[in-house]
Amino acid sequence: MRTDLLVRRTRKHFPRLDVAEIKISPIQKGGSDRKFYRVQCSAEQALILVKYNLEREENRHYVTIANFLSEHRIRVPQIYFHDAAEGLIWLEDLGERDLYNYRGETWLVRRAFYESALEQIAILHALPESVCVEMKQLLPAEFNSELYLWEQNYFFENCLGRYFKIDKGKLAPLAALPALQKIAEHLASFPRVLVHRDFQSQNIIIRNSYAYLIDFQGMRPGLAEYDLASLLYDPYVDLPEVERSELAGYYRQLQIERGIAINGDFDLKLRLCAMQRLMQALGAYGFLGLVKGHKHFLKHVPAALKSLQRIVTETDGLTQLAKTLRELA
Repeated sequence: MRTDLLVRRTRKHFPRLDVAEIKISPIQKGGSDRKFYRVQCSAEQALILVKYNLEREENRHYVTIANFLSEHRIRVPQIYFHDAAEGLIWLEDLGERDLYNYRGETWLVRRAFYESALEQIAILHALPESVCVEMKQLLPAEFNSELYLWEQNYFFENCLGRYFKIDKGKLAPLAALPALQKIAEHLASFPRVLVHRDFQSQNIIIRNSYAYLIDFQGMRPGLAEYDLASLLYDPYVDLPEVERSELAGYYRQLQIERGIAINGDFDLKLRLCAMQRLMQALGAYGFLGLVKGHKHFLKHVPAALKSLQRIVTETDGLTQLAKTLRELA
């Protein structure tokens, strides 16, 4: 949509913007099919405008999810106006400093921001079933064994096949390892909660030292450990093991304080969810970088592959896959 049309739509829905000129500038963000703009109304006042694809179902749920999260006191951008017919959303501008921007700070500084983010996601994970029923009916497919297997195949096709150009004849036996099917079935056997699904450093905005969640339109029922693994094994920020351990312990304590039992499955679920998440991320990097032309994603392949290789090496039944990843790394 042309910038002049966006200005007209903004003036239409916000007639009280008493300024001579509204400046709209594009924001480059991720590999999404949505387009983001900063609407500068004055030196002190700005909005974010999102233009989304009407054909993609999860995009249409963004506003509903945002309002749901806000109702339950989870910090997200405030929705100012939604033009569903045009696929336009005007929302609060939280600034440009996400958690990723602070990766060079000391652990003392970063830990406070990470803990703030974990506090927000822990609220989501602790929501009782009674308040999630209607939302779950609206959301995309839950994390079941089929979705976990899809993530695995996404990795084999787009990372090992498309990026590393491994022959299909060599890939097929790896993708068919019985242990992978068992992992998908094992993770699918646990009770589900609502999860963000893309809980990583670039989807957490830091404003006035508090964490706000963005890009939550992929929310669905799944395992809390999947969100935790997405942050702790984030390829964009390679956390040292000691920091990862501290944050996992902090999250566990948050859940215990809410009366949620942390049993002996926690560490195993976290490790297997980290494997799944890294496979999904690597598949996305290959697809977005080589099919969609977003080449900047490819620079994160080495870090993600290194983390995945360590996890796969520690997982029973995946010796052949570990050997392949070791050779690639």
